[in-house]
Amino acid sequence: IQQLQEFMNHRVPSNCRYQPTEYEHAANCATHAFWILPSILGSSILYILSDDQWETISAWIYGFGLSSLFIVSTIFHTISWKKRHLRTVEHCLHMFDRMVIYFFIAASYAPWLNLRELGPWASHMRWIIWIMASIGTVYVFFFHERYKLVELVCYVIMGFFPALVILSMPNRDGLLELVAGGFFYCLGMVFFKSDGRIPFAHAIWHLFVAMGAGIHYYAIWRYLYQPGALDTKTSPR
Repeated sequence: IQQLQEFMNHRVPSNCRYQPTEYEHAANCATHAFWILPSILGSSILYILSDDQWETISAWIYGFGLSSLFIVSTIFHTISWKKRHLRTVEHCLHMFDRMVIYFFIAASYAPWLNLRELGPWASHMRWIIWIMASIGTVYVFFFHERYKLVELVCYVIMGFFPALVILSMPNRDGLLELVAGGFFYCLGMVFFKSDGRIPFAHAIWHLFVAMGAGIHYYAIWRYLYQPGALDTKTSPR
C-alpha cells in the first residue's frame, strides 16, 4: 500500500468529505459506468420473460432500481470529478446517489416479495420495505453526511431485515445466491469506509456492489423468471 500512496489522499475527519485523487475519480466513474448497459439489457430480459402482470411490474421496479443505481452513481462521480465548481449540483447529486441506494435495496427485494408465496406475517414486508426506503430518503435529505455511521447502519438494517421473510417462504430456491450476494455487499462495506486508508477504496466498493448485484440478478432470472420456476410462484393477494 505504501507504494500506492500517490494514488490516494489523506483520510479526512468524519464530518468532512473525502476528496479522491484524479486516479480515484476516474476509477469511481469507470467501475459503475461499465455496468449501465448490462443492467439495462438484463432488466429488458426480465421484462421479455414476464408472463403476467406481477412479473412485468416486478421486472420494471427491479430494472429501474438496478439501472438507476449505476446511472446516478456514474453521473455523480463524473460531475464530482470534472465539474468541481458546480458545488450545489454536486451536493444534490451526492444526496440523490445515497437516496437511490435505499430505492435499489427495496427494488432488489420486489421480485421475491411479489412473486414468491409468503407467510401471513411476512406478506406485510411488501409495503414495509418501501416505507423503510422512504424513511431513508428523508433521513438523507435532512442529515446528509452528518452521521455517517448511522447512515451505514440504516443501509445494513434495510438490507438484512427484509431477508427474514425468506424463512417463511415454502420455496427457498435461490437462498444460496441471496446469501452470496449479501456477502459481497458486506465485504464491500469495508472498502466503503476505507477512503484515505486503501487506494481506490471507493472504486473497489463499486466492484463489490456490481458483483453482489450480479449474483442477485442471476438468482432472480433463474428462480423467478425461468419457465421451470413458474409453478413455484404466486402473485400477491
